[in-house]
Amino acid sequence: MEQGKIGVVTVTYNSEPVLQEFFDSLAGQTHRSFVLYVVDNASKDNTLEISRQRTDLPVVIIANAENLGVAEGNNQGIRAALADGCECVLLLNNDIVSPADLFAQLYAGLDRHHCDMTTGKMYYHDRPDVFWCAGGHFQPWLGYRTQHDGEYQKDVGQFDQPRRVTYTPTCCLLVQRSVFDRIGLMDSRYFVYSDDVDFLYRCLKQGLLLWYVPEAKLWHKVSALTGNMSDFTVHYSTRNRAYFISKHLRWSMRFSLTVLYRLYHEIRFLLHIDQHSRHSLRKKSWETGRKMSRSNQ
Repeated sequence: MEQGKIGVVTVTYNSEPVLQEFFDSLAGQTHRSFVLYVVDNASKDNTLEISRQRTDLPVVIIANAENLGVAEGNNQGIRAALADGCECVLLLNNDIVSPADLFAQLYAGLDRHHCDMTTGKMYYHDRPDVFWCAGGHFQPWLGYRTQHDGEYQKDVGQFDQPRRVTYTPTCCLLVQRSVFDRIGLMDSRYFVYSDDVDFLYRCLKQGLLLWYVPEAKLWHKVSALTGNMSDFTVHYSTRNRAYFISKHLRWSMRFSLTVLYRLYHEIRFLLHIDQHSRHSLRKKSWETGRKMSRSNQ
């Protein structure tokens, strides 16, 4: 099939440790009709220098003077790709490695499944036969929390069939340009975390189709750059969860989930899972998220 032009958008922030493998993966892609948009959020390391040195790739660099966050960084890349006439936009983390047919398999899946978006098999980089995500889904009964299908499972062929899914992290998501015409861009207020949840929730509500394409594979260096459950992570994940609930869900669900989350935070504190500082951070972040939604109205 004819190779449509893909705008590959990746957001960098002090990404030097992972860039060479990422760029090498892109340089080997068999689908050659693509432009890479590197959106840098004021990295302090050699991210920009390394990106500029890759003259073997069709790279457009957008260098921000400050850290605008992942959501707005993606938006900058999406706008540039659409303005350049790209048929599709691939949102892609740079802490991944992939085989040469990743782009080709994702692109072929759009036509094969008559869908609006595609994603693929994502494995842990340090456990290359163990799934990080094989598609995913929303859990409406839990306030549309998301679940990675297959997470921590060894690949023994249980996710070898393509299927419609409702969620996937934007670590790897190929999106037809018509989707942005329908629902708009990412909500930049999330800054980091849950921006993908918000985007795909809006897609779901508009009836847009996302398919999991098992032939498209990548290996993700999970937490290679952002760390794991730092105060930064706790703040934004808690704040953004509250923001999503307050922004999208009906009053009765908002009330129930707020009560449950407050109870959850108190139990963690009483069981000494969270120290006082972490407990206070969770409570403050939750209230900040609720206020963000009210300021949108």
